[in-house]
Amino acid sequence: MPGHSVLQLPVPALEEWVRTRTAHYDMGFVSTDPRFGHAHITALGPFDPAPSTAVLASIAALAAGTTPIRVRLERLAQFPHGIIHLVPDPADRLRDLTARLVAAFPDWPPYGGEFGDDVQPHLTVDAASDEVDLASTAALLTDVVPADCVLDRLQLAWWETDHCRVLHEWRLGG
Repeated sequence: MPGHSVLQLPVPALEEWVRTRTAHYDMGFVSTDPRFGHAHITALGPFDPAPSTAVLASIAALAAGTTPIRVRLERLAQFPHGIIHLVPDPADRLRDLTARLVAAFPDWPPYGGEFGDDVQPHLTVDAASDEVDLASTAALLTDVVPADCVLDRLQLAWWETDHCRVLHEWRLGG
C-alpha cells in the first residue's frame, strides 16, 4: 500500500502504549523518528503528500491561531468497521480545527470523504477481532487511562510501511 500524509495531534501520554500495540501488529509502522506520534488524534487525513510552501505557511498560520487543546481520554468506543478508540472529551475544539483545515484545503476531505461530514475525533488503540474487544482493550489500558492531555503540536506525518516519519511540525499557539 502506498503511503499517505496526515495532519495529526500527537498524544504523548499514550505514545508508549500505542507504539507497543502497533509493534504487536506490524513493526513496519513503528517509526524510528522520535517525534512521530503513533498515539495521535487525526486533524485531517489523508492530506497533500507534497504540500507547497504556501500550503505549509497556511498550516503554520492555522496552528499559530489555535491554542493548545485540553482533552480527557477515558471512554472507549468502537466504530462499525472494528476500530477501537478513545473518545476525547470535550471534542468541540478538535472538530473546529478539522473544520478550519477543511475550509482551508477543500481538496482534502477528512478520510477521503468516506464518512461525509460525520467526522468523529478519536485516538485509535486497537482493532476488534476474535481475541480483541472493548473489554479486553479496557483491561490493557488500565495503567494509562484515564489521561488528561494537552495537545500542543500539529504534525504533518507520513504513514507508510518502514517509512513513517514527521515531515513538518508546528506548536499550537505559535
